[in-house]
Amino acid sequence: MTDRIWTAALCIIGDEILSGRTQDRNVAQIATWLNVQGIRLAEVRIVPDVEERIVEAVNQLRARNDYLFTTGGIGPTHDDITVDAIAAALGVEVVVQPDARAILERYYENRGGLTEARLRMARVPEGAELIVNKVSGAPGIRHGNIFILAGVPHITAGMLDALTGTLEGGRPLVSVTIGGMVPESEVADLLRETEKAKEGIAIGSYPFFREGKVGANFVIRSEDIGQAQAVADLLLASMESAGYLVVPGGI
Repeated sequence: MTDRIWTAALCIIGDEILSGRTQDRNVAQIATWLNVQGIRLAEVRIVPDVEERIVEAVNQLRARNDYLFTTGGIGPTHDDITVDAIAAALGVEVVVQPDARAILERYYENRGGLTEARLRMARVPEGAELIVNKVSGAPGIRHGNIFILAGVPHITAGMLDALTGTLEGGRPLVSVTIGGMVPESEVADLLRETEKAKEGIAIGSYPFFREGKVGANFVIRSEDIGQAQAVADLLLASMESAGYLVVPGGI
């Protein structure tokens, strides 16, 4: 355990995400998984299937974070260019990884064989390692602090499972939630002052409108569950004393 804050970025690659044809579900699962590893998802960028845009994003995001994860663009078709783009960003060649080829040969042995299209999924930036994929044939790819994952959520989840416990991180964030039938604007000053007074605490406010009434849930985050609970108790007491209905655990 360490007081250092480890961060990761996520680059989602795919025209289908930007067009709205496919709705991304990887941000939530990757963010949740990273927090358990003691790593905070610091930023997310969505880029099209354009090599220069992927190269730009990869170089910017990996430079200012401890880790970079990408999803999408590692399949067998012509528009799956993530490996080529990341190799270009790293200044290395694209090679067919022997272990990846062997994995695909076994996987497709009774599924029509290893075609040229399927062999594309054995291509990696030179110097890369493989990430085990127990869900489908093609493995994920790791090159230094870059993790190249599939875009299909259940395959992404399998690759994350294979990486569990292998990355260096700090302490995970924990949270405590309280909910109040109160417009967040009426307690904005209280939230801000509480957050500023308590080092290591972050307070998020999430408003809602239900049955003609306005309310909000307030999420107190910290690396220390005791500290988070103490701040939650303080906020709850302060709001109740002001006459608001407040519910531990949120509304």
